[in-house]
Amino acid sequence: MPQEVSLRETYGKTLVELGRENSDIVVLDADLSRSTMTRFFASELPERFFDCGIAEQNMVSIAAGLAASGKIPFASTFAVFVPGRCFDQIRMSIAQPGLNVKLVATHGGISVGEDGTSHQSIEDLALINSLPGFTVVVPADAIETAQAVRVAASSYGPFYIRLCRPKMPLVYNDDYHFNLGKAVTMKRGEEVTIIAIGTMVAAALEAADNLKREGTGCCVLNMPTLKPLDE
Repeated sequence: MPQEVSLRETYGKTLVELGRENSDIVVLDADLSRSTMTRFFASELPERFFDCGIAEQNMVSIAAGLAASGKIPFASTFAVFVPGRCFDQIRMSIAQPGLNVKLVATHGGISVGEDGTSHQSIEDLALINSLPGFTVVVPADAIETAQAVRVAASSYGPFYIRLCRPKMPLVYNDDYHFNLGKAVTMKRGEEVTIIAIGTMVAAALEAADNLKREGTGCCVLNMPTLKPLDE
């Protein structure tokens, strides 16, 4: 079985690395740093960490102001809250002016388990994809997460990165290179093609193995960048 690694912890630790490399990187959270794992940054670089409390709209607006001042803000909370609770602020203060804000949402989709239906975000990707200028990335494992966060930090413009709650099996090796806007062929096959993102990539690979045992060749594509879409 492939090793399972937390995407959230990988995100938090990658933020610390980036923060040490670039003094313009700042991190914001909305009272969930122990869940989003921005707590690692808060512990290591507290002077550049801002806990905005249970006020996601305010967090987004502060992030926009920091970006307008030349900083590179990473703002995090659960996907059900960003963009769900602060869509207007994202639209008006980040998307329309094209500010350099990185929104990283954890607990995406129905992966939240015991957190319950109130925390299941099934609309976030549709909402954020409707906004102009956003780059939208849904990593499949921890290796892809670390690279996607680094690409976001070095690319100008608004980003939305969606992470899941549970640990996920590694689907890549250390030699993997994340290419923004490009699909990745995970398996080749001639009869069926499965296109997957995020948590569903590992499931798609398992399904392809099952189909192969039944005599059906299955191609699996990982589409980590939802916007811009690889055409």
